[in-house]
Amino acid sequence: MQIKVKDPCKQRKRLYNAPAHIRHKIMAAPLTKDLAKKHGVKTLPVRKGDTVRIQRGDNKGFEGKISRVDLKNYHIYLEGLTREKVDGTNIFLSVHPSKVVIKNFSLNDKKRKAVVERKKPLEKETAPKPTQKPVLTVKQKPKPIISIIEEIEDKTKPEVVKPAVVKKAPIAKKTAAPKAAAASKPSAKPKTPKKTKGGQ
Repeated sequence: MQIKVKDPCKQRKRLYNAPAHIRHKIMAAPLTKDLAKKHGVKTLPVRKGDTVRIQRGDNKGFEGKISRVDLKNYHIYLEGLTREKVDGTNIFLSVHPSKVVIKNFSLNDKKRKAVVERKKPLEKETAPKPTQKPVLTVKQKPKPIISIIEEIEDKTKPEVVKPAVVKKAPIAKKTAAPKAAAASKPSAKPKTPKKTKGGQ
């Protein structure tokens, strides 16, 4: 695959030094609408025997068969398209293939048939229409810039590690045995009331 260039000098150099298979592609002309619709091809390289019509130039509207294809100078010659010189001799006028449109061409050649088949566009597979109606989704409003900045700051903040809480062991309840032992002890002396100043 050649890389496209914009420099006119390089483009001209490529035209003059192009190999035969590329020259053949450059010598392509568009087909009429009816032919393009029939064969599914928009352009084809011109060949000897094709019927073409001139679309531009001094000889616009002239129709004729191609008598010779000049790959070296990128020209085609049509039957009947001649000019008389000063000395009385007739010469064929050359036309560039981009100025003509192909009206009729033959598919007797196997190679040309293969070219037409290769250039045909692939038929698009028609998918069955969905029976269910598509669910309409509500478009989400764009978030404000402040909320986006806050989200970024929250992600960048370091996570604070909480200290581990140490659970204390539960205090064991006193058994009933010590209470019974305390009840068996003799009671203490009764307290005597304190004497007040009044002697009461």
